Amino acid sequence: MLERIPPAARVRTSVLAAVVVSALSVTGLQASAAPERADAPMNRAFEQASDKYGVPRDLLTAVGYGETHLDDHDGRPSQARGYGVMHLVDNPSHRSLRQAAGITGRSTAELRRDTEANIEGGAAVLRAHADALGLDRAERGDINAWYPAVARYGNTEGATAKLYADTVYDFLAEGLTTTVDGEEITVDGRKVSPARGSLAKAEIDAQSEDYPPALWVPASTSNYASGRSATISQVVIHVTQGSYAGTISWFQNPEAETSSHYVVRSSDGEVTQMVRDADTAWHARSANASSLGIEHEGYVDDPSWFTNSMYRSSAALTKHLCERYGIPKDREHIVGHVEVPGNDHTDPGPHWNWEYYMELVGGDSGGGTPSDGLSFSSYETQRSGSTGAQVTAVQSLLSKHGYEAGAADGDFGPATLAAVQAFQQDVGLEADGVVGARTWTALLSAGSKPAVSKGSSGDAVKRVQRALTAALGSAVGIDGEFGDRTDTAVRSYQESRGLTVDGAVGDATWEALQAGR
Repeated sequence: MLERIPPAARVRTSVLAAVVVSALSVTGLQASAAPERADAPMNRAFEQASDKYGVPRDLLTAVGYGETHLDDHDGRPSQARGYGVMHLVDNPSHRSLRQAAGITGRSTAELRRDTEANIEGGAAVLRAHADALGLDRAERGDINAWYPAVARYGNTEGATAKLYADTVYDFLAEGLTTTVDGEEITVDGRKVSPARGSLAKAEIDAQSEDYPPALWVPASTSNYASGRSATISQVVIHVTQGSYAGTISWFQNPEAETSSHYVVRSSDGEVTQMVRDADTAWHARSANASSLGIEHEGYVDDPSWFTNSMYRSSAALTKHLCERYGIPKDREHIVGHVEVPGNDHTDPGPHWNWEYYMELVGGDSGGGTPSDGLSFSSYETQRSGSTGAQVTAVQSLLSKHGYEAGAADGDFGPATLAAVQAFQQDVGLEADGVVGARTWTALLSAGSKPAVSKGSSGDAVKRVQRALTAALGSAVGIDGEFGDRTDTAVRSYQESRGLTVDGAVGDATWEALQAGR
């Protein structure tokens, strides 16, 4: 569970430029001297790239921090197919990765996966933009003169380019300190007067008609469908896998073929709407027609992006949408991308604080003890030392099926561990004593195997719904009624497990569930 953190301080009051250092609770931003350490590979990489390409070290660092919080994500691409701490991009419209390869002589594979090479590549691209803009030696020595080069680095235009560059210069003004793999990276704060040039008057002036606190920047018409084919019944929570300005730019790119209705900024919770509520954004496959999508700036594996300002702003938006469209404020109707059937995404990920978020929305987090003690909107991994309602559920189920788990007291102790291992061995799973998705699936579905299908009801349907919730990682809705949602979940499970896709739970589907497949 994330610690509740204080609201981020604002550097500017302008709606467009109110960007400050993200995740104060994690990064502890301050102005201090960078440490001189022999075991400081990232600091050394920034210094060397700065010296080689004549790009101010602090500017280069601030650009990287604005893009990724200096996290290389193990070479995995962002939503816009950007790589490494400097987010070198390789998509149909922007080719900074290939540009960097051409300048540095390094391969694209090295630039994607090696942090030192990636930082050098970022410096090379920034210097190329400075040269194209005609910055001379004296101007390159003035950090304020680099503003238009920074704006170009973000692969954006107009007001969005200003938004991107202002973020970087706010980091320079405020200063930042963050720790990456035990190494402290610091940028001292200083007075800045960026030379905005033609971008000085660029502003996002339009406000959203659907949600007045939001800005309005329309996505490319190639990235969504006009109108809807279903009633709005869900809000889907996403994480951008990229920066705020970069996501806005990507949804404006006709090559993207993706979008969401809203994007929320990490630092201050600013909201930009990009698709009208009445239109169908392409964000969640099977749920597109019936849902509203909210993207949150950041990466699923880095909790530093999930600030209190973001939580509060997003929750206010979700509350508004639920009240406007009659959506229940519960975890069956406010869901993560990972919980939507037929999706292969993991966002918002394990660091998203659902309990806090739902508290802010004013709804039911689904995290308490259910009335039957077994039905949850998600099933979390349980192991030795775990406590709580889901451990009690594990203990109750094990005892029901003849395994001596000890008292159903919510404490995962030695007796529960031994019972879990015995159950796993009996059903053919690895006997590691950890109750993950496969063990949950087998345990929740254990018992008789009556045939159930659309229109069925009762305890057997509940067992199917619980097991599918665990197996698919998606909230199926556990009400004992085999309706459309359960039918969709069954078909998704059958298809993903190589079973006959008929929507009916017969022997083959029961056997797969009870084997923890």
